[in-house]
Amino acid sequence: MKRSGSADLPLHYGYVPRWLAERMAKLGLAVTESILLEYGHDAFLSRMSSPFWFQSLGAVMGMDWHSSGITTSVMGALKRAVNPRAKELGLYICGGKGRFSREAPAELFEVAERTGLDGDYLARCSKLSAKVDNTAVQDGFQLYTHNFIVSQRGDWTVIQQGMSPGSQMARRYHWHSGQVRSFVEEPHAAVCGQNVGPILNLTAREAASARTGIVQLAQEKPELMMREIQQLIMPSHHDVRAEDVDLKRLGTVLWMAHEQSVRNFEELLLLQGAGPRTIQSLALVSEVIHGTPARFHDPARFAFAHGGKDGHPFPVPVKVYDETIATLQTAVHKAKLGHSEKQEAIKALHSLAVIAEKDFVPNDRFDELVQKERDESWRYGGRTVFGKAQPPKGKKATQLVLF
Repeated sequence: MKRSGSADLPLHYGYVPRWLAERMAKLGLAVTESILLEYGHDAFLSRMSSPFWFQSLGAVMGMDWHSSGITTSVMGALKRAVNPRAKELGLYICGGKGRFSREAPAELFEVAERTGLDGDYLARCSKLSAKVDNTAVQDGFQLYTHNFIVSQRGDWTVIQQGMSPGSQMARRYHWHSGQVRSFVEEPHAAVCGQNVGPILNLTAREAASARTGIVQLAQEKPELMMREIQQLIMPSHHDVRAEDVDLKRLGTVLWMAHEQSVRNFEELLLLQGAGPRTIQSLALVSEVIHGTPARFHDPARFAFAHGGKDGHPFPVPVKVYDETIATLQTAVHKAKLGHSEKQEAIKALHSLAVIAEKDFVPNDRFDELVQKERDESWRYGGRTVFGKAQPPKGKKATQLVLF
């Protein structure tokens, strides 16, 4: 068992307003279903175990693009949306923040009772991942959230987060089961990490390699261990800056959505009726669903789908957000009935962006782009935690028709 990555994030306090929380749950469910339909459970768990992909998912869902709040908010939204349909989706999300994190083992036993999975194995994996990150590797971050996502086959991903109040930072840890199948048999002696704290038992006869790996992990200095995994370190500044974004990739999406009519792309005929601003959001959501790992090194770019609840880079365009959700939900529903044309059209947005960016040359007008989005946010029902976006002074308050 090996940690798949970590992310260092500025520690932010606050809340997610109800109008955004409800939409996050709907969009999160639509993205999850799209991935499960197209790629399967293993691919979904693998994506969730990537700190870069997870941060991009949070940004596209309208959360503050770099803050610690993404972790609890995204996982809370997914748990609310996925668990009522867990049997149908073959996916279960356990744990949460604070006291709910400690309920993960009990919830996993409940999942085991309903599915026939090995509850002892799942609970031990949950406890072990928490023990390693909270105790075995002493890095100054105290865990306060722990989520365990398990598929109907028993594969799993752990996402948990600790805080360091002294540094005003949070650290998110990602774990992925991979091909581990070997610690479900008879108990063995405790395995302890030298000089850094205890590690929970590994209990299977076949788990020798996993035990060895955990001991080596515990004995390594944290700074050396971090070189072995994906590490995402987010900046402390709250605004989105040009240096935070791959301007070539973002510019391609904007060019495709706003400068080229959808009618010019044969592959996108089924998306006719969606305006340029909705195509912009759908293209970024399409990349979250279909993009390869190398395309998520700049999570801030995905905030240009639905903005951020704090107003950075711009207020959340609620009307566009709702249209994105409706389009994905319709595509998923039709795909389940055997009609995948709309699903393929959404997938084509990502493919076209990849092709187009080969020859695209970005300009240096990033700040103008952000200002334009802010000025027009009111047209799309823009909202933040501070209230509804207002039109710039001197502009007539007319609503923009999306379709």
